[in-house]
Amino acid sequence: MNVIYKIVLAEDNSVLSLLLKFRLEKEGYKLLIAVDGKQAIELIEEYNPELILTDIMMPFVSGLEVISYVRNKLNLKTPIIVFSSAGQEEIVLKAFDLGATDFMSKPFSPHELVIRVKRLLK
Repeated sequence: MNVIYKIVLAEDNSVLSLLLKFRLEKEGYKLLIAVDGKQAIELIEEYNPELILTDIMMPFVSGLEVISYVRNKLNLKTPIIVFSSAGQEEIVLKAFDLGATDFMSKPFSPHELVIRVKRLLK
């Protein structure tokens, strides 16, 4: 029996969300999509995913706040891949300081994301 890994994707760009959902579900993952950080936290608490993908810049609750919540309030070690088009070094460093596992700068290749996801979910 195959284990189906659950992934929470927090991304406010609906086109990118659908592209990543299609690509990752094709690989056999179950994607739960949040349109903002607040919804991402709700999905994480409800489904306890094996991986979290989050944009940094989102409405209501940022990706940095999601990382902080997962690490400090929920005390989860769940791998978190962060992506942002804001390629500012301070934001990337802050994401890692808060507990991000990996970072990808937008735009990125969905194929590269799949490789990184598979590596983290071995």
